[in-house]
Amino acid sequence: MTSSNGPSAAARVRSGSAGPPAEPLVGDRNELPDRIWTVPNALSVLRLLGVPLFLWLLLGPQADGWAVVVLMVAGLSDWADGKLARVLGQSSRLGALLDPAADRLYIVATLIAFVLRDVVPFWVVAVLVGRELVLGAMLLVLARYGYPPLQVHYLGKAATFNLLYAFPLLLLADGEGPVVAVVQPVAYAFTIWGGSLYVLAGVLYVVQVLGLVRAERAGVPAAGAAP
Repeated sequence: MTSSNGPSAAARVRSGSAGPPAEPLVGDRNELPDRIWTVPNALSVLRLLGVPLFLWLLLGPQADGWAVVVLMVAGLSDWADGKLARVLGQSSRLGALLDPAADRLYIVATLIAFVLRDVVPFWVVAVLVGRELVLGAMLLVLARYGYPPLQVHYLGKAATFNLLYAFPLLLLADGEGPVVAVVQPVAYAFTIWGGSLYVLAGVLYVVQVLGLVRAERAGVPAAGAAP
């Protein structure tokens, strides 16, 4: 839907002139080259392929040590693909989509495994997975009005960072031995910080989507920058 008073809100989002104030952007996805065969994209695909392996290790043989190794390798590749994209000049739209998708899949997969193994309470998983369902609905709303997915901001990245540190620590805290007493409070701290930031980032995303939709319906430019 477009406005007769000027470019559509979707177009203003693409140019970076619409939307409510938000956290700083991690690049502008719509200005990136449309590449597929790049080294960073290959790393992102490998990270995605590690999700079912990670889930099987947690639920099948319950090989927590190997599951932590897979998670650590995934975290390292997450850092490496962004670094290589900048160093090699191989940033791409596909890479900008694969990166957060892999992060979310690891988070959701871990939460499912944790609730099945009673590592964390069900309500924690319900809140975090519910956040993903709400954001999925927001993507449908954006598509309805012709918007691209909103950009990843630093609050969401910080939340993911905390959660990916919390998960292996929670596995260690679920075991036995003297190390549990030391690891447990650290694991809970990362879980609380990461979970709170994760939900807050989701709330901000919803606020931004609703602001853009209101601007589109009103047919007037919205102040601020894209999220």
